[in-house]
Amino acid sequence: MAGRRKDQGRTQRNVSAWRPRVPGVVEVFHAHYTEYAYPMHVHDAWTLLIVDAGAVRYDLDRHEHGTPHDTVSLLPPHVPHNGSPATPDGFRKRVLYLDASRLGDELIGPAVDSPDLRDPVLRRRVGQLHAALALPGDELEAESRLTLIGERLRTHLRPAGDGDAARRDPVLARRLRELLDERIVAGIALDEAAALVPAHPAHLVRAFSGAYGIAPHQYLMSRRVDRARRLLLAGLPPADVAGATGFYDQAHLTRHFKRLVGVTPGRYRASGARSRGADAAEAPDLRGP
Repeated sequence: MAGRRKDQGRTQRNVSAWRPRVPGVVEVFHAHYTEYAYPMHVHDAWTLLIVDAGAVRYDLDRHEHGTPHDTVSLLPPHVPHNGSPATPDGFRKRVLYLDASRLGDELIGPAVDSPDLRDPVLRRRVGQLHAALALPGDELEAESRLTLIGERLRTHLRPAGDGDAARRDPVLARRLRELLDERIVAGIALDEAAALVPAHPAHLVRAFSGAYGIAPHQYLMSRRVDRARRLLLAGLPPADVAGATGFYDQAHLTRHFKRLVGVTPGRYRASGARSRGADAAEAPDLRGP
């Protein structure tokens, strides 16, 4: 029996996949394989891969590559590749399939030559993007992180000196802040904001973060939480507050509210009710005899 359980564990194949509501992301794919090997195949999208445990060995354009856990691998569209575990316990990986237009065909050649990128900042950002894509309601954060990831990938793949240096742009930052203030509840997609301002999405995110020390999605969530605090203290239940302040649902509100305030919306509302009750008990009776 123990031997069978061990064998079953060795042949484990756990996968989850979904299509998020984020432009440019064709699919999110998480998998844990122990003995499965991919045959040669192609995708019509860019494959952005990180490995959380174990390692993958793969061939790309007849050259062998590997993916230790501290690298980010970028496999270009239409180029055949395969994949198999490089360790006895297999591998756990997280993959983003990005629309072919996100990076451009001119980067396919450089990606074939150097698909595995050792870049701790890029690795961390890709992990943060997966976290933002895991739950609905954080699409602006995901778009912002994807934009900066794309910019960093292009920096790796294009010739040195082929890019524009990041510039401060306080006027552009202020215009985006005004736009976010107008859309606190409705929200706005990064591509739409970039078209309205107008500016390149990556420059827009960098200009805002440089001017205010906070990313656009963090600013928007802070403004929503501020509104939520006022409504909760007014006695509204968290479920109603979530809809009134632009959150996807109550769980989405709770996640961001607790991160910024330190307590759940329900506890925050209850503290306000206790304060109102105490104030009422201590207030003098002015109704007269």
